[in-house]
Amino acid sequence: MRSVNFFSFSVSVLLIVLLVQEANGAVFGETKRLIDNANKKGPYIGVVIPNLFEMNPLLNYPEYKPSNLIIDVGGRRFRFGSVGNKRLILVMTGLGMLNSGVTTQLLLSLFDIEGVVHYGIAGNANPSLNIGDVVIPHYWAHSALWSWQRYGNGPENTLPLEDQDDYTRDIGYLNIAEYSTNFRSDNFLNNIWYQPEEVFPVDGTPEERQHVFWVPVEDVYFNLAKTLESLELEGCLNETTCLSTPPKVTTVDKGTSASIYLDNAAYRTFIFDKFNVSPVEMESAAVALISYQQRVPFIVIRALSDLAGGGEHSNEADTFINLAANNSVKAAVEFIKLIPSPRKDVSFASI
Repeated sequence: MRSVNFFSFSVSVLLIVLLVQEANGAVFGETKRLIDNANKKGPYIGVVIPNLFEMNPLLNYPEYKPSNLIIDVGGRRFRFGSVGNKRLILVMTGLGMLNSGVTTQLLLSLFDIEGVVHYGIAGNANPSLNIGDVVIPHYWAHSALWSWQRYGNGPENTLPLEDQDDYTRDIGYLNIAEYSTNFRSDNFLNNIWYQPEEVFPVDGTPEERQHVFWVPVEDVYFNLAKTLESLELEGCLNETTCLSTPPKVTTVDKGTSASIYLDNAAYRTFIFDKFNVSPVEMESAAVALISYQQRVPFIVIRALSDLAGGGEHSNEADTFINLAANNSVKAAVEFIKLIPSPRKDVSFASI
């Protein structure tokens, strides 16, 4: 009887340990074996995609060839496939900066990744660009890390913890009072100061922070992206609904992300005038920051689905979201084909 009880107790303890490991994101057993075997066939290009409506056009794209291998880890599904001889791992992030950062870190921590391609839709803050255009920025910033200044202080006043190098006035600020409808000269909401991210590169000293606001795309990837500017894109939803201007692929200076859906003309104008950004959206800066810290080359390809509040009527994404998603996929596939061939060419058949 004691042996039975001891056996039952041992099994219970083992199950608890395994459940705790799984809850903490540990990788073991069959999942670890699949990851180890997959990495023997690497390296891969990691394709990071915000949402299902942006991923489905790639899954159905004629040049994308899925494999039978799918690995689920930490609430994320990693799908294996290829475009030409380029081996890919596709992963959907979900909405916002937190989801995209966590997903990108998981991708780079678990798998042998030689580069990251991130694509999707975006709002457009640049008056010289149009809905349907695909934009590829050289730099990305997270524009919602703020020091919100107390009422009564101004640009001449030191921010809290500024002397400790935690916060800075170097990047600039938004004075909310300037957007009051009755043109009052003051406002309790005062000023929002934009802040750089703290980063900890893998080749740096652990716990020794660095700061970065504009995260650069590696020159090799950015120069490859420039060759896409002659790519022909979709201009019509159907026989009766077409864009007024034929869409194009173009490289631009800057893009910005925040976990905020921007549909406000005043802020759209401000952020373009302040930072010269074109796409505004919710994930790319996190992908850029994680890739930058891990020293993995990345590119972000975003198709413009709306004017971020700058249009005369309701938000245009309701109409053009699918067209923009299709254009972003086409540009992403063509970019993947341009990436230099992997170190070795191995079939998925043995994974």
